[in-house]
Amino acid sequence: MDRTPSAPPPRPTTAQIRALDPSRSQIRRWRGYLADEIAEAELYRELSERSTGRESEILREMAEAEGRHRAHWQKMLGAHAEPSPRPSPTSVLLRFMARHFGTVFVLALAQRAEGRSPYAEDPDATDAMAADEAVHEEIVRALATNGREKLSGNFRAAVFGANDGLVSNVALIMGIGASGASAQMVLLSGIAGLLAGALSMGAGEFVSVRSQRELLDASRPTQVTLSVAPDLDIDANELELLYRARGMDEDAAKHRAQERFGYFECDCDPSRSHRDEPEDDAAEEGAENVALGTDLGAAASSFCFFASGAIIPILPYMLGITEWVAMVISLVLVGIALLGTGAVVGLLSGASPLRRGFRQLLIGYGAAGATYLLGLLFGVATA
Repeated sequence: MDRTPSAPPPRPTTAQIRALDPSRSQIRRWRGYLADEIAEAELYRELSERSTGRESEILREMAEAEGRHRAHWQKMLGAHAEPSPRPSPTSVLLRFMARHFGTVFVLALAQRAEGRSPYAEDPDATDAMAADEAVHEEIVRALATNGREKLSGNFRAAVFGANDGLVSNVALIMGIGASGASAQMVLLSGIAGLLAGALSMGAGEFVSVRSQRELLDASRPTQVTLSVAPDLDIDANELELLYRARGMDEDAAKHRAQERFGYFECDCDPSRSHRDEPEDDAAEEGAENVALGTDLGAAASSFCFFASGAIIPILPYMLGITEWVAMVISLVLVGIALLGTGAVVGLLSGASPLRRGFRQLLIGYGAAGATYLLGLLFGVATA
């Protein structure tokens, strides 16, 4: 009979010991983690249903990973996992946005939530869970970046244009109002500021896009080699100099020139050939036109974006409100708009929407306060 003593059972881990008799603080913390994991899994699942292709598949697998984390906390809590914990207000807001808005802003907020995961410092979370959360942040960052790039054109221009109109016009009417001018004069000044700023933005955008297009047209190589190659002096080989001027090294330029002159009928080295066929340049030109847009379209967009922001400070005066009441209402309306544009900029840049919103508010109110003080000084000096 084998009398070899059996190996002692493995010692339970610290997390297992704590799970046997968790304290109230542990239960409260674990239930919070459980609520977050449930909410995140449902969020990623809803986002996957609104997405397509590779992005949808990635989000669905993210939801499955959050489900594994949820199972860990359910096991730790045991009977304390019931009833199911309520999601946090932030989770409710994210799910609402996921149902009714695009995925870009939701993913930007989810990125920040993943980045605040406490699992790396919590001994009750496994190392694998902490590693998962770190990787999840990068996955969501990549997905959010793709969305930001799609919005980074006209949408970003709209936000910044509206913000410029807000700050410049509220500063103008605060200065005019503080100088003692009548409400009618403040309104006329605000309308003049709106038109002047919007026209300036539109004209600047028109010149910028037109100049950039002209620069590209001047820099794009022509297809002259297709028409004049048969008449070139082979010995002088001006064609080789052309290809060297376009950036090719000496051997590649010589090879391409000989190809043009017909030295290679079929099996030339394609790696040394220069892409200068008409269809390739036409495709490239088309891509540049899409990226730049039209000069008139850019000018009209800039005009409208600036005007949409600049009209907000003068709305109370347009409604017939006068004196300090109009100024207060104008500041409140501008403040709400600045918080909104700042939050959007924060989301697009991956920063805190709240912090960026308040920063934008301070900048706008700072400009308005400075011109208000200058208006008071001007009013006193001319009294």
